[in-house]
Amino acid sequence: MSAESVLEGLDPEQRAVAEAVKGPVCVLAGAGTGKTRAITHRIAYATLTGVVTPQRVLAVTFTTRAAGELRSRLRQLGAPGVQARTFHAAALRQLTYFWPRVVGGEPPKIIDSKIGLVADAARACRLSLGRTELRDVASEIEWAKVTQNRPEDYPAAVAKAGRRPPAEVVDIARVYAMYEQLRRERNLLDFEGMLELTAAVLTEHREVAGQVREQYRYFVVDEFQDVNPLQKMLLDTWLGDRDDLCVVGDPNQTIYSFTGASPSHLLDFTREHPSAKVVELVRDYRSTPQVVQLANGVIGQAKGVRHRLELRAQRDNGPEPVFNEYDDEVAEADDAARRARKLIEEGVPAREIAILYRINAQSETYESALAAVGVPYVLRGAERFFERPEVREAVVRLRGAARAGGDAETDGMGLIQTVRHVLSGAGFSDRPPEGAGAARARWESLAALAQLAEDMAADNPKAGLPDFVAELEERAAAQHAPPLEGVTLASLHAAKGLEWDAVFLVGLAEGTLPIVYAKTPEQVEEERRLLYVGVTRARVHLNLSWALARSPGGSQMRRPSRFLDGLTGKTTTHMPARVDRSKRRPAKGPQPCRVCGRPLTAAVERKLGRCEDCPSELNEELLLALKDWRAQVSADQKIPAYVVFTDATLQAIAERRPESMDELARIPGVGKVKLDRYGDAVLTLCGH
Repeated sequence: MSAESVLEGLDPEQRAVAEAVKGPVCVLAGAGTGKTRAITHRIAYATLTGVVTPQRVLAVTFTTRAAGELRSRLRQLGAPGVQARTFHAAALRQLTYFWPRVVGGEPPKIIDSKIGLVADAARACRLSLGRTELRDVASEIEWAKVTQNRPEDYPAAVAKAGRRPPAEVVDIARVYAMYEQLRRERNLLDFEGMLELTAAVLTEHREVAGQVREQYRYFVVDEFQDVNPLQKMLLDTWLGDRDDLCVVGDPNQTIYSFTGASPSHLLDFTREHPSAKVVELVRDYRSTPQVVQLANGVIGQAKGVRHRLELRAQRDNGPEPVFNEYDDEVAEADDAARRARKLIEEGVPAREIAILYRINAQSETYESALAAVGVPYVLRGAERFFERPEVREAVVRLRGAARAGGDAETDGMGLIQTVRHVLSGAGFSDRPPEGAGAARARWESLAALAQLAEDMAADNPKAGLPDFVAELEERAAAQHAPPLEGVTLASLHAAKGLEWDAVFLVGLAEGTLPIVYAKTPEQVEEERRLLYVGVTRARVHLNLSWALARSPGGSQMRRPSRFLDGLTGKTTTHMPARVDRSKRRPAKGPQPCRVCGRPLTAAVERKLGRCEDCPSELNEELLLALKDWRAQVSADQKIPAYVVFTDATLQAIAERRPESMDELARIPGVGKVKLDRYGDAVLTLCGH
């Protein structure tokens, strides 16, 4: 591509970013304004005009998926040699390379999760912590480390930050100190230690710093509002006394302050770099004017904002956002599922619909509601596309075909036909199988690979099978899955950076959004920004809802989120429960573990009725029989197996072995419809 062709199709502000090839540059980019397009075209333009070679560029982002997306776009723009990595991936690469020279000996093992080591540290401190408490303490240790607070500094740092620690401050400090001691003794390194050690190696060894700074001369950092102090320290170490840095971010989307991230690095960029060029991207190409107006209304009421971006819609008009009020959470979930099914029937793909909530514990109600109306769903964060058996098989077949260089059947065929030919050997066909069972799920996986081939061929008509296999392997390493056919269930935090045609924002009641423990003005404002992020995920259809009570028949004392004040107008519709409450199984409140008595918070634990690590009396023969029965029902009714019963529900049945319909109904995941439909068969399998 020519340098000038890279600039074609950019709007004036995006073009200003692309042409600002010398740093420092600060891009304030609103949601849906094409920031990734702007920065990738900037990098490509800089390399094509000779300002920098691709190998000297380091583009840093926060997720492996985002890094993979950057690399893919840069390849299409003629800059394939650019390094696009997360902070942790870049640090690990450098630390691994220089370790033999500057440290020597056995390098430490990187730990993916702190929980195991935190558990050992807690036991060494004679503290008994459940699984949830271990996760919370691990998060506190992570916060302390990214904000550069040692164990002895932790109590004072918590008081200064106004945090609400999950346990006694003194106990967390003790566990933190023991965690660090055990980590050193076992030659382990966590992600925060990796960043800190990389910065230390560069600081203490001038020749190493010189080599890294010679390698990387041109820096771009995405999502700069989410940078924490430790990441900022490493970035400054990489830069040295240079300022060829472009940062991109949106202060309106600062939603990770609780992890130590700070928007001050973005907002104070011009103070640190007085000569910086600042460009604002506010043309929203993602959402309809109706969605954009609501988004501006949400963020327009923010208090204490130092810089607010007001979006300007570029799309045609669409439907007005819908506000609904419900008697209870079950009714809210049931109606969201029905509306999602109606959208699908009207032609909106299931993968283009999302239900977003504040906390993960809310997902269980929506899983049940979607399963009850036969709508497939994908839990964001739980899906591992490239680990599916059919996908692994397909990748092996494609890799083998690429190595063989084609044969009589595939020679002369284009990329799309070649991929489809290879996938046919794994069971792919032009037409999907009938129904929504396991065969359909397998076909959807293979269809997603075929669609990827079409996308690559459209972007690069000269791409061949080896290019496609390389793309798949890169996506697998980054867990960058293609879109799957199912309604997305995700927390608002997990939804950041994504978008859908239709979005349901649920649970918008006081105490949930803002969350009950958001006490300070700063914490409340971050909750407002979380709603803003949710609103700006929607392209066309947007539904916002809340429930007056948690459980059917409960006291209707809740009120809508304060963030909706003045925005709902006369468009709010009260949607009473459509199901006779006398026939509904009441939703349970906080449920204790039937073994140790600890309150259960995780959805799977509530279904099992016990902590995951507490002993159980599982009847394995019964569980196998239940799974065989479910598979047969799934095949006969042509529905996914989880629509019949989830694995967790089957395990709970096999552990509790209900003797009556009443006992079976008390197991989470067994609603009235499923009780009527499957109750007799399940009790028969249980021997009753």
